[in-house]
Amino acid sequence: MQDALRLDSYLARIGYQGPLAPDLSTLTALQAAHVDAIPFEALDPLMGRPVHVDLPSVQQKLVLSRRGGYCFEQNVLFQAALEAVGFEVTGLTGRVRWRSAPDDPLGPRQHMMLLVEVDGRPHLVDVGFGICMMDAPISLEIGLEQQTAMGTFRIGTWNGLTTISAKQPAGWRMMYAFDLVPQIHADYVLGSWYTSTSPNVPATHTLTMERVSRGVRHKLVNRRSIVEARDGELIEERVIESAAELGRVIDEIFRVTPPVPVEDIWARTKA
Repeated sequence: MQDALRLDSYLARIGYQGPLAPDLSTLTALQAAHVDAIPFEALDPLMGRPVHVDLPSVQQKLVLSRRGGYCFEQNVLFQAALEAVGFEVTGLTGRVRWRSAPDDPLGPRQHMMLLVEVDGRPHLVDVGFGICMMDAPISLEIGLEQQTAMGTFRIGTWNGLTTISAKQPAGWRMMYAFDLVPQIHADYVLGSWYTSTSPNVPATHTLTMERVSRGVRHKLVNRRSIVEARDGELIEERVIESAAELGRVIDEIFRVTPPVPVEDIWARTKA
C-alpha cells in the first residue's frame, strides 16, 4: 500500500538489526538508534519551504533522503514504525515551556509526542524535541527521576497538566506541558503549519539541529556548534566562521544534505 511505512527501509536508515518484539527493550533500542541516525533539523521552515506531515512525504524525506525533520515529521515517522512492529501507540500534543518563565501563559499545541503502552504501563516517547532530544522512553510516573544514556528526566504536574522536565547544569528545566487527549492527524497538520510559518516560533528564524549519539549530544544553533555530555554538561562550543564550515558541520556531524545552497542558509543565520 502506498501510504504504508516501508519498515525494512526505516530499519536500514537507523541501522537497527536487533529484535522486533513490542517490548521495552526493543522500544528503547529503536529510539536510541533513531535519534542517532535521523537528526532534528528545521531547515525547511527556516528557508520558507513547506513542511508536509503525511506519512509518504515524511518517509520520502527522512528515510529515503539524507534529511532530518522536526517534531511532527519525526514522531509521525516513529509512530508508524512502532505500530508496524506491534506497539500500541497514541499520538499526543504538548505546549512548549523550554524558553518560558514559570508565570508565562500557555502557548499553542506546537509539539507532537507519543504515548506507548508497554506491558500495560504508559511511557512518554519523543524523538523530536529539538533542543533536548530524548534518547529513551520515559515511564509516566510522577516525580521519579529517570536516567537515560544522555539525560535525566522527570514527569510532573503543573496547572492541571502533565509535564516533562530535563536536568540541566543550572537545575531542572521544563520541556513541555501536555494532557493525555489523543490527537488525530488533522491536529498535526494544523500544529505543523503554525510551527513552520509563525514568526513566534524559533524554527522560522533560528537554525537549529541536534543529534544524540553514543555519549555525546551535538547541537547547532545558528552559527554556534555545541557538544554536550549527559544532562547538558558542556564539552565544547565554538563559533562557525564561514558558509563552507557550516556546510561541513551539517554534512559531517548531522549527516544532512540541505535542500538549498548552504550559502542561503548562512545568510539566514547570525552569530
